[in-house]
This record gives sequence, structure tokens and C-alpha cells, in this order.
Amino acid sequence: MSLVGINKSFGPVRANRDIDLSVQRGTVHGIVGENGAGKSTLMSILYGFYTADSGTIHVSGKQVSITDSRHALALGIGMVHQHFMLVDNFSVIENVVLGAEDSALLGPTLSKAREQLKQLAKDYGLEVDPDALIEDLSVGQQQRVEILKALYRGADILILDEPTGVLTPAEADHLFRILKTLRDEGKTIILITHKLREIMAITDEVSVMRQGTMVKTLQTAETSPEELAELMVGRRVLLEVDKKPASPGKVMLEVENLVVTDDFGIPRVKNISFQVRAGEIVGVAGVAGNGQSELLEAISGMRDQTLGSVKVNGESISAFGDDGAARLRDAGLAHVPEDRLREGLVTTLLEWENSILGYHNSYGTGLGLDVGKAKAEAAERIEKFDIRPANTALKTANFSGGNQQKIVLAREMERNPDVLIVGQPTRGVDIGAIEFIHKQIIAMRDAGKAILLVSVELDEIRSLSDRILVLFDGEIVGEADPATADEGTLGLLMAGVHESTTPKNEAETEARLPEHVTPIEKTLTEMSPRVEKDNSQ
Repeated sequence: MSLVGINKSFGPVRANRDIDLSVQRGTVHGIVGENGAGKSTLMSILYGFYTADSGTIHVSGKQVSITDSRHALALGIGMVHQHFMLVDNFSVIENVVLGAEDSALLGPTLSKAREQLKQLAKDYGLEVDPDALIEDLSVGQQQRVEILKALYRGADILILDEPTGVLTPAEADHLFRILKTLRDEGKTIILITHKLREIMAITDEVSVMRQGTMVKTLQTAETSPEELAELMVGRRVLLEVDKKPASPGKVMLEVENLVVTDDFGIPRVKNISFQVRAGEIVGVAGVAGNGQSELLEAISGMRDQTLGSVKVNGESISAFGDDGAARLRDAGLAHVPEDRLREGLVTTLLEWENSILGYHNSYGTGLGLDVGKAKAEAAERIEKFDIRPANTALKTANFSGGNQQKIVLAREMERNPDVLIVGQPTRGVDIGAIEFIHKQIIAMRDAGKAILLVSVELDEIRSLSDRILVLFDGEIVGEADPATADEGTLGLLMAGVHESTTPKNEAETEARLPEHVTPIEKTLTEMSPRVEKDNSQ
């Protein structure tokens, strides 16, 4: 499959400039680049979402004109988008056949689909209950449904856009095993990702894009993360976090005996107590779904506290009621939520409007809103945080994921809070933006702010944190010093193995893992998202 001389513009913005790309059949081909480099646009052209302004596409040696996604699927091209395109209240099998029904009578179609899904699950390790509702599945299982949709429609070329951006390390490991199996069966995988370790682990070739152009295509075995990062950004990138030792001061955030329940009354945070001091970063490590989200929501005022208290700068703040978040903001707490699209932004609003969300009362109210001041401050933050494009009047939906994240970070950090709580700060963000975000977080710590950090990226937790709290099943099961804690120790804690039951050898480690920990989750004992490539091919 190849693309030759591809150009695509959106008004004055040239997203793709004379792009040439060749992908070998039966390989995993990575495409990397900063947010806004044109990666997703190029793949959307291949999938028929966009039509190129000029250039040609060749599939199986023949020039083709792909007019829409149905045409792409007919040519054997499928795509799994970063934000899944599933109907939440439909079952798995209903989502798989949606738009691919054989006739108005659904019975035969569903019967055929059920048999095919069973075979696909057997062939590729894509096990998922066909009758389960999408809204009841984990993110990793929903992603499998998207892959099943493409394979059910006969895809031989599978495009995945930032597939691990919302996955835990264990889910990412399982995805890579699936991709290896698909490759070994002759499928062609195109992987768009900003995570260079994943590129080095799973791909055969990698193409680097920068500012809408194709910079270089390399054999993965002949390159390095440092070279790829420099090609992506156009300069040398610091891949390790550079920070001096912390100098903790007074307690700024104190959580005492906190209990938080979910919407069904089930405890998700169970009697947690901890402190965060001025001038330190406390990281919370854990597999997604172990209470981190509810903890952040309770501390920030998004969710009522069932029991316990949250103190900011010594003052106990109640999060009860719709104005709980506002009271916490007034007390000096800022919050960067885990999901920027659902909780941090209103994507239909303009950039400057999003830059004042939650703080709009400081610009006046109603007709008295000082729009000029708001726009001016938004423009200053755009420059300071290198938000692209530098346009305060652009709808936030038109910014890339990394730049959307910067909008949220700028809004919260520039309020000079005493306490900053951050959830998944670099989820779906490219290498250059990751470096920038990490520097901003360290700068806030060095300015004497208290920072609580939650991330499923263990490397990020270890690099940024001064202390690490490990959360399992809603409880703090251990505290670690990032300077001395190894991945194996943290991984065991994250899997629910307490220090009092630390195994003596690998066999005992396996035996002592809780019964409900699946074989996939057992990879947490190594806690490395790397997958060893099969070099036999």
C-alpha cells in the first residue's frame, strides 16, 4: 500500500504537504509526530474520511480513488479511531453488524456475525462477550470491539490511531499481543502513536512526520527513541525528567479517613488518609479502576465525599452540593481532570471561552463580562504554553488532543493555586508536549505548590513524584520512594500483593497474586509496557 504526493489543506492550514508513504504487506508500520503533525489527517484520507486535494493512493499495486469509509472497507482498509465510534447502549454484536447488515431481517445477519466473532476471538485473542452492552465494558474491551468491527468487514490493512492512549499497561500489553498475531497472519498494521517505547517494541518500520511533511522512514531496528524524538520535534528532546530534590514545606492538602462511593453506592475509596506538602509531588500509582478517579473527583468537588474530610491549607472544605468545586477553587485548589473532553473542556466553545471556565466570575458576570481581558489573558497563555494554532477564536474541537490538554493545564496552572491535582497529565500527548508539561509541573513544585499526581504511566509517576502512594481496590496499600522503588515492587503492590506478603521468588510471586488478577494483569509484576518483538520473520 502506498500514498504518493498527498496534499490536504483546511482553509489556510496545510495539514499534509507532498506526503509519500509506502507500507509493506504483513508488517507493523509506525507513524509518529507531534500533535498536529498531520498523522491522523493522512490516515483519514486513506480511510476515506477526507479526500486529498492532490496525490494518489495505491492498494495491492492498483491506483484507487477512496471516496468514503465504505469504499475503504471494500478495499480491505479498516480504522480504529482514538475516540471509539460505538453506540453505548447497543450490544457488542449489534455494534459489529451496524452498517453491515445483509438485509432488513437481522436474524440471519446476527447469527452469521456470532459465528464469525467466535472464530475471530479464537484466531486473534479478541475475546469479548457478544451480548454485553458497550457501556458495561472496560476501555480495553471496547477497543477490541472496534478491531472486531474492522476484521468482520474484511480489513486486511488495519489503522490504529493512538490505540494505547486510554489503556492501562496491562491492556496495552494484550493489545500488542493481538497486533503481533494479526501481523503473523498476514495483516498489515499502521500504528499512529506518540509513545516511542511502543514504536521500538512492536513496529517493523517507522515514519516520522513534522508540520505536515514526511521527514523520514526508518527500519525500527536501526533507530532509537532519541533519534525519533529529535526528528519529530526538530531539536534534541530531554526524554528523562530533570529535577532537583524536593524541599517540602507545610502541609497544604490533607485527606483524612476519606470514603467515596460510586453512583450505585459501592465504596470506591475506602478510608484513605494522606498529606501533600508545599514543594512536593505525591504520585498515586495503580491500575485504572482502583479508586483513583473517584479520589480525584472527591478532592476536587466533582463528587460528594461519603465520609472523611479534605483540608486545603488547613481549612476543611466540604465538597457537598453543586458548588463544592467552586468552594475548593476559592480555597486555592486547581484541578486538571483525567478526561479533558468530558470533564475539562466544552469543545463547541472557543479557545478563550474554555480558558476561563470555572473562573469566569473573575471576569464579571452576564453582560458585564470583560471579554477583552479574557481574550488577552488567553492569548498570553497560548504563547506561554505553545498552544497551536495560536488562535483564541478557534473552536476547541479543532485543536489536537495535546493542544487541548495544554489549554486545560494553562487555565489551571496560571491561577497560581496552592494545591494542584492532576489526572493523567500526558494522556494522548506527543513527546514534545510531554517534555513541556513535565517541566511545567516541576516548575510549580519548585515554586512551592503542593501537587497530587495520578497517572497510569508508571514511568511518569516514578520520574515526577517525590513520594508514591500505591492504590489497590480503593485503599492505599503502600508508599514508596521513587528513587529506590523498582518496577517489580510497585507492580506487585498495584496487583494487590502487600509488603507483609512479599514473595521470596518468582514462583511464589505467581502463587500469591490474588485469584481475581487475570493472566493479563499478571504482567504488572514486570510493569513494562514493552512487548518483545518476534525477530524470526
